Amino acid sequence: MELKSILESLLFVTDEPLAAKKLAELTGRTENDVKEALAELKEDLVSQGRGIRLKAIAGGYRLFTDTKNRVYVEKLVLSSDFRRLTQAGLETLAIVAYRQPITRGEIAGIRGVSVDSVLANLIAKGLVKEVGKEDVPGHPTLYGTTERFLESFGLEGLNELPELEGFEPDEETQRKIRFRLAGAAPETGSDSAEGSDPKPDSSSETVAAP
Repeated sequence: MELKSILESLLFVTDEPLAAKKLAELTGRTENDVKEALAELKEDLVSQGRGIRLKAIAGGYRLFTDTKNRVYVEKLVLSSDFRRLTQAGLETLAIVAYRQPITRGEIAGIRGVSVDSVLANLIAKGLVKEVGKEDVPGHPTLYGTTERFLESFGLEGLNELPELEGFEPDEETQRKIRFRLAGAAPETGSDSAEGSDPKPDSSSETVAAP
């Protein structure tokens, strides 16, 4: 009982996943003892109807709010001075997550707009990082997601990213994609001047990392 209480307190105050080895060092117990206590704690949180859940992510353990209470958590987040990712940030982050390692130019080519400012903000938030150089002339920088990305989205690893096959763009999005691929501008709407070359991204990033 005491070990479970200690572990719950440690996981409550941390802002990153804690590995079983680290928890064992902090508590002076064996890793097996820690893992057994964590398994019991996870079961207790569910059986007692608590508002938090224990999850293993990014090589460690962390507490999260119960998804059943998401609507209330969202009210708090939206009514307070919480800073979130813009749509441009989410789109760019999704491209990096699914296509990594990927260059800045490749990201801009997919989005159809410049991503310099958006990418810089994602890096500043600790969600994206440089992971190397592409072996081509000019050696452009390659980007990928970080451990913090996994933590923020509750993922154990990139293999837990949802499959994209089931996500089909709506008709308007499909129309824009067809025009972009054809090198023409959409006929109507605010995108009528948008061509096939990347343009400066007017979306402002006002969001800090989760």
